[in-house]
Amino acid sequence: MFIDIEVNNKKVKANRGETILEALNRNGIKVPTLCRMDGFTPTGACRMCVVEVEGKSGLIPSCSHPILESIKIKTHSPRVTQARKMLVELLLSNHPDDCLYCASNGNCELQDMAVELNIRERRISGEKSKSNIDQSNPAIVREPSKCILCGRCVRVCEEIMDVSTFDFYKRGNNTAIATSMNKDLNFSNCINCGQCILVCPTGALTEKTNFDIVQQMLNNDDAMVVVQYSPDIAIALSDELDIRPGRDINGILNAVLRRIGFKKVFDTSFATDIAIYEQSAELADRIINDENLPMISSCCPAWIKHMEQTHPDMIDLVSTTKSAQQILGTLIKSYYAQMENIAPEKIFSISITPCTAKKFEAQREEMTRKGISDVDAVLTTRELIKLIKLYGIDVNSIQEEMADKPFSTRSSAAKLVSATGGLAEGILRTLNYHLTGKELSNLKITKLRGLKDRKEVQIKIGTQEIGIAAISGLKEANKIIAEVRDGKSNIHFIEIMACPGGCINGGGQPFKNDEKTIKGRSKYIYDLDEKEAINVAHKNSKMITLYNEFLEEPLSEKCIKLLHTNYSKRDVLL
Repeated sequence: MFIDIEVNNKKVKANRGETILEALNRNGIKVPTLCRMDGFTPTGACRMCVVEVEGKSGLIPSCSHPILESIKIKTHSPRVTQARKMLVELLLSNHPDDCLYCASNGNCELQDMAVELNIRERRISGEKSKSNIDQSNPAIVREPSKCILCGRCVRVCEEIMDVSTFDFYKRGNNTAIATSMNKDLNFSNCINCGQCILVCPTGALTEKTNFDIVQQMLNNDDAMVVVQYSPDIAIALSDELDIRPGRDINGILNAVLRRIGFKKVFDTSFATDIAIYEQSAELADRIINDENLPMISSCCPAWIKHMEQTHPDMIDLVSTTKSAQQILGTLIKSYYAQMENIAPEKIFSISITPCTAKKFEAQREEMTRKGISDVDAVLTTRELIKLIKLYGIDVNSIQEEMADKPFSTRSSAAKLVSATGGLAEGILRTLNYHLTGKELSNLKITKLRGLKDRKEVQIKIGTQEIGIAAISGLKEANKIIAEVRDGKSNIHFIEIMACPGGCINGGGQPFKNDEKTIKGRSKYIYDLDEKEAINVAHKNSKMITLYNEFLEEPLSEKCIKLLHTNYSKRDVLL
């Protein structure tokens, strides 16, 4: 129901029950904020969104104050603007003066706000924080001196991830945000998902970059530097690099990576088909033998670490199939090295992914063979964008190219995995083939699509009803695990992605991660699935050739040795 309000001497419509800030945003009036996040209960902690309300002596935080009938608001009066300017100046008074060298330079909300408010000099001198930079974690760097206590990381980690790595520590002027017992991040229950990085308004939380080592290896003529890229990468690149509509983004990416200097460019989607093929065979085997059900997905390293720390009693339910990144890393240093007669230790294998937790996964002891890592370095989408800009490549003037053989083809099911529910849909398509030898009559499983945290579907395969669930966000994951533990679940397979929306909203993606952007990325994937000729993993002819020539068959002894792994209980402080 609409009500009339007055904003800056003009009549506008507002919905009864919404906050002042929601009404202003809906009417195209921008009000700054440093703590608010869509979908979260407002706290008013930063006070940047204050407005003047007629009849009120003090300024009102618009994010938490409800709309009232006939309310009169001023959003940019001299009093309001001066208050916001003072708040930013106070935040800057003890903030490090290193914007030029900061990893968030150009993507810092505090920096943007200072520019908007025309702050050009330091009028207030505060005491600089002497906190050390925490680089203990393989995926995330913490710089507490740049923290403005907005609380976003605390809320995302608690309310969405249900991990609660961060919390407010001490009181008054000594208040800080810290891990349990104020230990380094690597000695906490952090799962490396990077969602805190996406919401941090400053450079207090950034990814741990492998940028320098990758550049160093690219300039090493003796190294065979190869790269694989996840199916989610191209989707985000089109927005960030303004690639013209209608162009083959994957083809452009292949060409760009060769211009940068990678000697071979492989598509991780090829290995995603293998992962689907192996997991569906593994699930079929469990269903036939009625053991270790439901099977739980293993492709998300953030979820796996959380499982090892929080639910070690359920580890037997987790699929033993490696993630696509690690499968391709293994095949590059085994099958490909053998085919090209290259010593595995001469290959430097790089993965480009939207996921910060993949940096942690690549370093896991289980992901090495004879002391050689499957994957040597991991770059995020953001790091790739920096690399493209560093090499001065105009993506719109470059001709599309194919990925290198033998890891170049894929089904559209491999692309679906980028979105929440996509892995479950891809596995269901191939599971039907494993159990019946036939194709699923309707490949599009609508109930597994969309951004809901939990999606379920029951599909009849042969004479049996198969239950499938897709979960995004670990808060919902913990709920379904509790149901399984209590014997209240009739599900056969559970897909779990730590990041809300799936890998398209991974912690290494560009900072634009609002719901509209995530829906747009999902639509791109679903449209691709409609257009592609090969929609199921088991019809990837190059993959079948690989099995015939090298891997033999799903779950073969060689597959178990190369493509599967195991997980175990992990101490939360390790």
